[in-house]
Amino acid sequence: MNPTAILAIYKFEMARFFRTLTQSFLSPVLSTSLYFVVFGAAIGSRIDQVDGVSYGAFIVPGLVMLSVMTQAISNASFGIYFPKFIGTIYELLSAPVNFLEIVCGYVGAAATKALFIGVVILVTSYFFVDLQIQHPLAMVAFLLLTCLSFALLGFIIGIWAGSFEQLQLVPLMVITPLVFLGGSFYSISMLPPVWQTISYFNPVVYLISGFRWSFYGLADVPIGLSLLAIGGFTLACMTVIWWIFKTGWRIRS
Repeated sequence: MNPTAILAIYKFEMARFFRTLTQSFLSPVLSTSLYFVVFGAAIGSRIDQVDGVSYGAFIVPGLVMLSVMTQAISNASFGIYFPKFIGTIYELLSAPVNFLEIVCGYVGAAATKALFIGVVILVTSYFFVDLQIQHPLAMVAFLLLTCLSFALLGFIIGIWAGSFEQLQLVPLMVITPLVFLGGSFYSISMLPPVWQTISYFNPVVYLISGFRWSFYGLADVPIGLSLLAIGGFTLACMTVIWWIFKTGWRIRS
C-alpha cells in the first residue's frame, strides 16, 4: 500500500470540491429548507406524528440518506469518468500504483464529500425540528457505510459510463426513485400489506430503516438485516471493482 499515492489522488479530488465550496454548501441547505417547507409544513400539518415522532423530525433521516447517496454516486462517478474522458487515466494505470490505491483515493474523496453534505443537512435540520439521536455511534456507522458503499457504486458507474449523460442515468432513473419509494418520507407500516411486501424488495428500505433507528429507535425492518444489507452491498461493489481492474473492462478499451 502506497499512502503517498492515495493522498495525492485524494487531495486532487478534494481540491476540486473546495473550489466550489460555496455551491456545495448552499445547495444542500437550500434543498433541505425547501423539503421542510413543502413536506414539513404542508404535509406535516396533516400528519401530526408517525410512530410517536413529529413528521418533520421523521423525514430527516430520509433527507440525509437521499442527499448522501446521490452525492456519493455523482462525485465518485465524475471523479473517475473525467480522467477516462480526457485520457489521463492511462497515466494512473502506468504509474507505480495498484488498483486498490486508485480506488481508495477516488472513493475516499467522494465519501468525504458526501459525508460533508450529510453533516450540513443534519445541522440545517436542527433549525427546523427538534432532533434526538438515541444511538449516535450507530448513526455515524450507518452514515459512513452509506457514504462508502455508494461511492463505490458511483466509481463503478463512472467506469461503465460512455458519456456524461450516462453518468446521470443511474442516479436519476434508479437511485432517486428507490430512495423516494424506500420510506424516506413515510413509514412502510403505513402502506397496504401488498405494497409493504413489495417495498421489502427495495434495498434502500433497509438503509433508511437502520439509519432512522439510530435516531428514534424506530425501524421498519430488523436492525440486523439493515447492517447485513449494507455490508453485503459494500462487499458486492468491492468485488465488481476488483473484477473491473483485473479484466480491464471499460478502462483499457
